[in-house]
Amino acid sequence: MMTHAFPFAAIVGQDEMKNALLMAAVEPALGGVLVLGDRGTAKSTAVRALAALLPPIETRRDCPYNCPPDAPVAICGVCNSDGGKKPPKKAKQPTPVVDLPLGATDDRVVGALDLEKALISGEKAFEPGLLAKAHRGFLYIDEVNLLEDYLVDLLLDVAASGLNIVEREGLSVRHPARFILIGSGNPEEGELRPQLLDRFGLSVEVKSPTDIGERIEVIRRRDAFDHDPEGFMAAWKNRDARIRGKIRKAKRLLETVETPDEALEFSATLCLTLGIDGLRGELTLIRAARARAALMGRTNITIDDITAVAPSALRHRLRRDPLDEAGSTVRVDRALDEVTKAAANG
Repeated sequence: MMTHAFPFAAIVGQDEMKNALLMAAVEPALGGVLVLGDRGTAKSTAVRALAALLPPIETRRDCPYNCPPDAPVAICGVCNSDGGKKPPKKAKQPTPVVDLPLGATDDRVVGALDLEKALISGEKAFEPGLLAKAHRGFLYIDEVNLLEDYLVDLLLDVAASGLNIVEREGLSVRHPARFILIGSGNPEEGELRPQLLDRFGLSVEVKSPTDIGERIEVIRRRDAFDHDPEGFMAAWKNRDARIRGKIRKAKRLLETVETPDEALEFSATLCLTLGIDGLRGELTLIRAARARAALMGRTNITIDDITAVAPSALRHRLRRDPLDEAGSTVRVDRALDEVTKAAANG
């Protein structure tokens, strides 16, 4: 039975989450998106809806690591097995969106010995895991705050290097593993380790709608989708197609987007005002602002772009302040007001 993803364009509200996912799709260097909030707020729905909008990627047909056919990664043993003598057979496939279940074993995630080949032919062969399948795509973890520590450590190593290294049962395999990490969860069920939290480029807070009209529209659309998925998809097809075209155009435009000095200065001042450690905050601000500008069809970053993405880019990077009971979003907004006023006064 064919399953249908709920149309991205049909998701009611949750604009910050939708915009963050679109920016991550346009700019992979952002580092992914963390979506935290109540159950039933379309977190998983939005991720799966985005997957249906992503343009296909071109791969080498016989490569299990999704390598680009004309530029294979140097460490890929499959793509470089013939020394580049034969022209690769090309194939197109959907952008990978791979689920990482909470109970996944180490072998399933990183890959392991192919037992079937070992038993039948005695051949030691590598069976790629979820990280291989996610290369050049998205790795999605629902309830990421409940992820086992050993999987967190593994993801941190791979995210830092872009490589998955497996050495076991006489096998020694290295393969590329660069993916956009998408995590979702309910913060009431546990906190993320700081090291993993820092790996997400953007952090989004979602809440159940409090407006009666908005709640009714959510129920109406979901009920219509469940009753007639194909009819509902057809009704929203054109609006999803426009978003798909917007993503493609923005990806082409991204490299031409310029970052003026005033945007760099504003970003650095904002991060200093908030006391954010390191430079990842500024880098994320600029990358997110660049993606936002590209999605809007512009080739330059404005202060408005920085201001719009600042809460998502910085709220999860703030130090805990026991003397300040305001939430992280309020602290970012307060700093934005301070830096904006200072800039206006020269």
